[in-house]
Amino acid sequence: MSFTVRPYLPDDEPGWLRCRVLAFLDTQYYDDVTPHRTSFDLPAVCLVAVADDGTICGLLDVEIDGDAATIDTVAVHPDHGRRGIATALLDAAIPQVRAAGATTLDAWTREDAAANAWYLRSGFAENHRYLHVYKGGDDPAAGFAAPDGLSTPVIAFLHADISREAELRARFTRVHVCRQYLRRL
Repeated sequence: MSFTVRPYLPDDEPGWLRCRVLAFLDTQYYDDVTPHRTSFDLPAVCLVAVADDGTICGLLDVEIDGDAATIDTVAVHPDHGRRGIATALLDAAIPQVRAAGATTLDAWTREDAAANAWYLRSGFAENHRYLHVYKGGDDPAAGFAAPDGLSTPVIAFLHADISREAELRARFTRVHVCRQYLRRL
């Protein structure tokens, strides 16, 4: 089955959401579920890959802030993986991002081996890393505070310096290295 890359249209939102949820389901972003597509205040390049049957099989949204652009979302439907969809989306987006004035493109991802390998194959280099830390219901609440009248947090999402990785992995069940990849345009 082939696919076509084209600009995102408002009517694409249900398919965009399905593609994103299914693509993220078997990654460390499995709980990053949103009921609506991100809206952008700044200029953005928003593309979808559409299969012959009309299914949105891939998506790429890039927000542009002056000379810096950031990949907000890149996802490929799991039934359509390993067909070059993410690369085709990126290849279509880069000329538009450059034309908008961006000289760098960055992206953030966690420890997923396939995602990290794709960024490296696509001309990105790791630029920075820090930790995403989740305090789950079974993780200790010691050290957490809440305003008067509220319990200590049952769950929480936090950022931490990479130097604390061993300490935080010993304390919390879910700790991820978050990497920033950067590509000069």
